[in-house]
Amino acid sequence: MSQPGTPEHLRLQAASRPGSHWRRWGPYVSDRAWGTVREDYSKDGRAWEYFPHDHARSRAYRWNEDGIAGISDRKQEICLALTLWNGQDPILKERFFGLTGPEGNHGEDVKEYYFYLDSTPTHSYMRMLYKYPQRAFPYDELVARNRTRTRDEAEYELIDTGIFDDHRYFDVTVEYAKADEDDLLMQITVVNRGPDTAPLHVLPTVWFRNTWSWSLGATKPELQARPPIGAVSALQAETQRYGMLYACFEGRPPLLFTENETNTRRLYADPDGPACPKDAINDFLVQGATAVINAAGVGTKAAAHYAIDVPAGGEHVIRVRFSPTEPSTSAFADFADVLATRKAEADEFYATIIPAHLSADEAAVMRQSLAGLLWSKQFYHYDVKTWQEGDPAQPPPPKGGARDARNAEWSHLFNDDVISMPDTWEYPWYAAWDLAFHCVPLAILDVDFAKHQLLLMLREWYMHPNGQLPAYEWNFSDVNPPVHAWAAWRVYEIERTRTGVGDLDFLQRVFHKLLLNFTWWVNRKDEGGNNVFEGGFLGLDNIGVFDRSQPLPGGVYLEQSDGTSWMAMYCLNLLTIALELARHDAAYEDVANKFWEHFLFISHAMAHSEQGKDVNLWDEEDGFFYDILRLGQGRYERVRIRSMVGLIPLFAAATFEATQMQDLPAFQRRRQWFLEHRPEFSASVARMQVPGQGERGLLSLVSRDRLRRVLAYMLDEGEFLAPFGIRALSRYHERHPYSVLVDGIEHRVDYEPGESTTPLFGGNSNWRGPVWFPVNYLLIESLRTLDHYFGEDFRVECPTGSGDLMTLAEVADEIARRLARLFLEGEDGRRPVFGGEDRFDRVPEWHAHVPLHEYFHADTGKGLGASHQTGWTALIALLLSGNVVSPFTHGGDASRSRAARRPHPPRR
Repeated sequence: MSQPGTPEHLRLQAASRPGSHWRRWGPYVSDRAWGTVREDYSKDGRAWEYFPHDHARSRAYRWNEDGIAGISDRKQEICLALTLWNGQDPILKERFFGLTGPEGNHGEDVKEYYFYLDSTPTHSYMRMLYKYPQRAFPYDELVARNRTRTRDEAEYELIDTGIFDDHRYFDVTVEYAKADEDDLLMQITVVNRGPDTAPLHVLPTVWFRNTWSWSLGATKPELQARPPIGAVSALQAETQRYGMLYACFEGRPPLLFTENETNTRRLYADPDGPACPKDAINDFLVQGATAVINAAGVGTKAAAHYAIDVPAGGEHVIRVRFSPTEPSTSAFADFADVLATRKAEADEFYATIIPAHLSADEAAVMRQSLAGLLWSKQFYHYDVKTWQEGDPAQPPPPKGGARDARNAEWSHLFNDDVISMPDTWEYPWYAAWDLAFHCVPLAILDVDFAKHQLLLMLREWYMHPNGQLPAYEWNFSDVNPPVHAWAAWRVYEIERTRTGVGDLDFLQRVFHKLLLNFTWWVNRKDEGGNNVFEGGFLGLDNIGVFDRSQPLPGGVYLEQSDGTSWMAMYCLNLLTIALELARHDAAYEDVANKFWEHFLFISHAMAHSEQGKDVNLWDEEDGFFYDILRLGQGRYERVRIRSMVGLIPLFAAATFEATQMQDLPAFQRRRQWFLEHRPEFSASVARMQVPGQGERGLLSLVSRDRLRRVLAYMLDEGEFLAPFGIRALSRYHERHPYSVLVDGIEHRVDYEPGESTTPLFGGNSNWRGPVWFPVNYLLIESLRTLDHYFGEDFRVECPTGSGDLMTLAEVADEIARRLARLFLEGEDGRRPVFGGEDRFDRVPEWHAHVPLHEYFHADTGKGLGASHQTGWTALIALLLSGNVVSPFTHGGDASRSRAARRPHPPRR
């Protein structure tokens, strides 16, 4: 199968070869580097308070940089980003502002409006938009008003302050284009949306990441002004990795120089602090402190100063070139042509990605979701051992406190890579299961990067020696759902579907490392040794009746429906991979047998009472899966919460082609022997023995009857089925809260369709009722897989009680349609994700730009949580395109013979 031959595809092919550097420069500068675990050197481990936003302009970062629309090289030696000042703000706008976890009534939250609108995988073209107010930014008001609100109240947003009234703001669009691998063009277009001429200071800023303040004898780099050439100002940067680079600024603006050094005078009253510190450009412009700027035109941080007046409705364009080419009067001669060419090439590339049959609105949402995914690639640096011990040139960190205990068992971890982040402001750190979801839509754009990301988490300087994957920097030892194998198989299938060739080497590398991780799960998360798993946190934050990441008192423990189901799914994922590898190497048949049998053990344990125990995860009376609270001495309590943990058993489903099974004789012999000698497990594999549609076999945690009973809840609009997808918690609990007493303390769960009212996990994430994309996506996939076996004869009511019968594939389509409605214009012209805000819905300059939130209000569709969660919420791109969501099946070409159904979001 031939690959598209667009210029961007050719760049991607070149980038995979040694000596090519199309990925060297990208949007690798975080939206926030303050308030992170890495920058926390306090004793109490309170990262938000130790390094607040007020310190960010004055304090050099140890581990990585942040900025607005920033780009850097892949090791972040040097950065380029945007700085603004409207003449009213108390500080320069060098980074996006937001509330810390303790400040927000629902946890941390960025309080800015910006949108990542376009990007190619090699970042040969990128575009983003920032809406910058002309009035003084209400920093104090946002903090004060949110501090007074309770968890039962909505967040106080920037739009609520009135700062955008009368359209008094600038639309600042930043575009990047690469003339070649190292020749970067930056265009800043400022549009005044207000009724009057307004002044603006625009400062394209170049700086070196501070790598010299931490080690004794480290080399300090230097930026230096060059003499102006015609209408061009310029500076040079002597880098260690790339030699001499030059920044050219059109229009001959003055250049301001200082050092990327901490202002110890301001922060610590140090009289011997640097004369030209990190915040000198801020103090020069805002406070008129002329002495802090280095008049000699040298430093490690520099900005070109454009002071412009933009007429009402008018625009102003600023152009910057950053390259290895010496400055000249012709530095901008081909600028417009290169920018236009790269933009046209981006359109050409996406024409091969976005199906032609999508509406203009659908295509725009899909492209923006993929752009946000690409803009979320960040340089992430964290050497835990050095962080724990401290730097030679700095005072040692305090010992014995909460910080000292954090990640203490992860001293091997050394991260120094470009990684896909969940949200570059709220979550500027990777999370293992988030990243797995990111890689699936990434695979339709840049499959090499997707594979690299999955392998990276399995490398020995990431994965713990005991086999655990690092969860996230606040607690690497927390437990995320084991979806890495699922993502690896999906990426493999996407590449094979699009190119005709699957990367077996990638599949083998992933498989061998995941064997270690699977063993860690079996050894660490099966408290009773009975194939019923715990897992704790498992990414679902506060869905449970108590904090599942913490041990329960008095030897009480929780047997989890979701933990056990994730492990059953993990078995099937690894079984599918092993069978694929066995088609090319018979040695993998033995390993396939191991995962087939382990799935049977788990399936049997979930569905049948173990000898001596009178309860299992399946409740026959209710027809639903529940967690079991083991209280000791044979006592238990079934945790009757109808939540996503009872739907996750649907994820463990895989079909197998009969013809493919015939090609694996050793696997077939062992399978037959096992069924003959362990007949008690036969019920768990009944569908493997009874051929379904196309003579397929099925492995699933749910029988035909139990599937119907679970779906009756899931598709009930009074329970799980929301207007915009599947709720994480049944609406049943709106009328019937659940509570349980543990050690004399009451724990309670109520239906919460929007923001969280519990402080668990900072209060910023809520699984008690809203719609979340990752689990909805897996439900859609699972329904397609089950339909692949059951076919047209298996129909259920959707919605429950409606009398309308649908196949499982049609149910999957219906859920996909509901998810798509979150972002698409409805009959009233509104997008539900905007939450009814008139400015967003009615003003064209706002309406066209769609935020991709962390989760969504189940009843209204309003976007909640992190506003740029273009990692897993970018899965909307796959649902809209419809051509990569296929049944989870083993069987080579046969697995791709049936095209997945497109969700067909409603036309309005």
